[in-house]
Amino acid sequence: MAMRQTPLTCSGHTRPVVDLAFSGITPYGYFLISACKDGKPMLRQGDTGDWIGTFLGHKGAVWGATLNKDATKAATAAADFTAKVWDAVSGDELMTLAHKHIVKTVDFTQDSNYLLTGGQDKLLRIYDLNRPDAEPREISGHTSGIKKALWCSDDKQILSADDKTVRLWDHATMTEVKSLNFNMSVSSMEYIPEGEILVITYGRSIAFHSAISLEPIKSFEAPATINSASLHPEKEFLVAGGEDFKLYKYDYNSGEELESYKGHFGPIHCVRFSPDGELYASGSEDGTLRLWQTVVGKTYGLWKCVLPEEDSGELAKPKMNFPETTEEELEEIASENSDSIYSSTPEVKA
Repeated sequence: MAMRQTPLTCSGHTRPVVDLAFSGITPYGYFLISACKDGKPMLRQGDTGDWIGTFLGHKGAVWGATLNKDATKAATAAADFTAKVWDAVSGDELMTLAHKHIVKTVDFTQDSNYLLTGGQDKLLRIYDLNRPDAEPREISGHTSGIKKALWCSDDKQILSADDKTVRLWDHATMTEVKSLNFNMSVSSMEYIPEGEILVITYGRSIAFHSAISLEPIKSFEAPATINSASLHPEKEFLVAGGEDFKLYKYDYNSGEELESYKGHFGPIHCVRFSPDGELYASGSEDGTLRLWQTVVGKTYGLWKCVLPEEDSGELAKPKMNFPETTEEELEEIASENSDSIYSSTPEVKA
């Protein structure tokens, strides 16, 4: 009997969720941060979606969010012309980094000593977090607003994307090494350190390039416009989501579509695999995050494998279920106002 994918829905945001990121695996598990147009980034336990806290302080939409490897610090990029660094344990704001325009992206070095930012002013900035009063180093060269900027190659290089260009920079010389040009807008970019792979989405295309040389590796075409894609840590699977509200799962080696299902009640803006590869998270215009099992049927997090004779054949269902708005009610609300949210309190719902 086929096993049914049963996602966990994480409510709490009041506007579209536009970015999310996982930490590395720590002694306390791993963690998930989400960026939202409501200006209130949220931290959650990564394997369950349980709400831990909300970072309060931005005065505009938050476009980007990230955690350092051990989940002790968070960084956010916002429309209030600032990037902020937070203590991810206490929730305290550690510093505010003023910019001259909207900030879209933030990324820590592996040692958490430097923060890379990019935004609408077309400049990359590198902040020394141990010298908060020092001026940032700046890299110019982009011709439109920067959507994503990431450290790569053990922080020796930087990858950045604007509207239709992806550029590779040398950190030491602060100069451009190579660039890729696309005939349509780049919607997302993900860097996979193991294997130095760069995942780029544009239009209906999901392209894989070498993060060292930017040479193409392979590409897939999806049935709809894709906003985000993520490669499994073991490079077995690829997941993607976009404008048709659906999530797609592909075999990375063959390109075969393995699964597709309606994931949200609005376009999907971001999708990422967890660091252990057991699940992936998606964020949407409908204001929710959802957690999905990579292999349906495993006992993991809030999912419990139930034998057919115990539960009418459903092998993968969350073992916890909170009284909450029904899926039908959510869809009705979403159809009335795609920017509205369905609950004002953060929680996880099966």
